[in-house]
This record gives sequence, structure tokens and C-alpha cells, in this order.
Amino acid sequence: MSTPIAVVAGVDISKDHLDVAIYPSGAARRFVNDRKGHTALLRWIAPLIVERIVFEATGPYHRLFETRIGQLGIPFAKVNPRHARRFAEATGKLTKTDRVDAAMLARFGALLEPACRPLRSPTLDQLAEIVAARRALVRDRTATINRSKTLTIKLLKRLAANRLLQIDRQIDALDAEARALVSADTSLARRLVILATMPGIGEATAIALIANMPELGEIDAKQAAALAGLAPIARQSGNWRGKSSIRGGRSHLRQALYMPALVAARFNPDLKKSYDSFIAAGKPPKVAITAVMRKLIVLANALIRDDRPWTKSIA
Repeated sequence: MSTPIAVVAGVDISKDHLDVAIYPSGAARRFVNDRKGHTALLRWIAPLIVERIVFEATGPYHRLFETRIGQLGIPFAKVNPRHARRFAEATGKLTKTDRVDAAMLARFGALLEPACRPLRSPTLDQLAEIVAARRALVRDRTATINRSKTLTIKLLKRLAANRLLQIDRQIDALDAEARALVSADTSLARRLVILATMPGIGEATAIALIANMPELGEIDAKQAAALAGLAPIARQSGNWRGKSSIRGGRSHLRQALYMPALVAARFNPDLKKSYDSFIAAGKPPKVAITAVMRKLIVLANALIRDDRPWTKSIA
């Protein structure tokens, strides 16, 4: 008996429109990217008994649609645009239009069956937005500091100093708002307490981990490392052995973990031992720090999974 082909809807999301394609029928339609358009889309696919809806992460443009289908309990998979594009290229489709992309997303979902994850809570959405805004302010502060070092005009120096004070006040305001959001949610507050017990992980880093990796505690160690882009990728062919490297994953997580890894490599006895062993083996410092970052995210995942604070014996 042949296995029936799953019906999948691929949705290419832009600011103004949603282009929808159905696999395997090939049916396609365009809808306006607003609440009325979402309602019309859902009515159109309702009789089709769609197994999952597949779309790319497109920043602010997909959020309203994601929230709508998530609240209705419709299975959806939000995929990395780079993965979808590589799939299209692998099938020989070099053309890139909204309609073509929707069709390829539907085929991608049917053949590769990307994981469907539950809708994030409104609190996590707000927290992620705050963390992103804070990250932008930190970049702005670094750029302003670097520019101020080359300024010679008093007015420009004064403006730069005022801008730095303004940035610091805004960062403090964002930190206070993030703290309040986490404190109001019992589950998130517990995660913050656990993560803050890890040497090298401060409040800002802990909140960034909570916002950018809500899967912590629900996945295994390899998945945690892979999501953060910290799992080494082997490069081998026949007798040839290339250097393993890391790539992909959530770059914001790696940025959040870099400084804590430097601190942990000095003051966390277990991770310091691991760092020193890599250096003793002739590995470059960057490779050793990456290994510490990987251990940090794996450890954070284990602590939240077990619902217990860090102790010296766990790592």
C-alpha cells in the first residue's frame, strides 16, 4: 500500500502580501498580509486538510501570521531562509519570485518535513524584541566610543558624550523592562535564577539566552549546540580530512556567550580545565573558547532540563 502524500502549504511572506502554494496539487493564490487576508487564506486551505504550513522567518512581517495560525493550533514550521534557498537550488530552481518561493516552501515541507514547534508566548516575543533593541544599542555605544577617539572639535566631543549617556540610560530602561517581564512569569523567572548561578553568566546574558533559545531544557545536548551554531561540522572525503568548523545556527546566541566564555575559562574550575586542555593540545585560543561556549550552552540546557542550579560537580 502506497503512503499518501502529505498536503503542505508553502507561504512566501512579504510586507504587503502572502503568496500561498499547495503541494502536491500546485494550487496557488495571493492574499493581503493583514488580518482579513489571513482569514481569507485560512478559509481557502480549510477544506484541504493541510498537514503543516511552511514559511520563512522574515522579521516583523511574519509575526502576525505566525501568531494567528499558532493560536488556532495549526501546525507550522518556520524555516531558515538559507536552508529553503539551498533546497531550491538543489532542485535546479534558480528563478526567485514570490510565487516560485511559495511553491518551493511547500515542496520543502512535504519532502523534508521540518519540525513544527509551538507558538512562543507573547512574553517571550516581547523579551526577544527588547533583547534585540538592547543589542543594537550596545553596537551603537561601541561605534560612538570608537568615533569619539578621533574627534577634535569640542562640540562633537560633547555631542558624543551626551549620546553615550543617552545610550546608557536607554540600556538601563530596557534592562529594567526585561527584568520586569521575566519576574512576572514564574517559568521564566525560574530559568533566570538557574542560569544566573553559572559562573560567567550575568543577568543580561541569562535574559538573552531565555529570549533567543526558548528550547533550552527541551532538547538534547547535540541539538542545543547545533541551534547555537557551536557544533563542529566535519569535512571529510575519502582519505582527506579537513578542519572541522562551526557555522550556521543562531549567531546572536554565540555573541551573547562569547564574553561569558572568556570569564568562565578563567574562573569556572571545570571549564578552565577544559580550556587549558585544548591549549595544551595545541589548539588556537579561538577554538578553545568556542569549546567553552559549547559547554556553556550544553550545561545551561542540562540545568534547565533538571531544574537545578549550577554546582561544581555538574560540568
